[in-house]
Amino acid sequence: MAGDRVIVTLGCTVCKDKNYHFQHGKKKEYKVEAKKFCRRCGKQTAHKEVK
Repeated sequence: MAGDRVIVTLGCTVCKDKNYHFQHGKKKEYKVEAKKFCRRCGKQTAHKEVK
């Protein structure tokens, strides 16, 4: 059952820098969005799931 996990990358919506990676199950039907700290921008910005 190890194939039920997917690696996801989060990218900053302001500067488009890819900052965070994590795993979630394949059955998720929505894109992940969270407020995270972006090192390039130097502040907390919205990060969305990218390919």
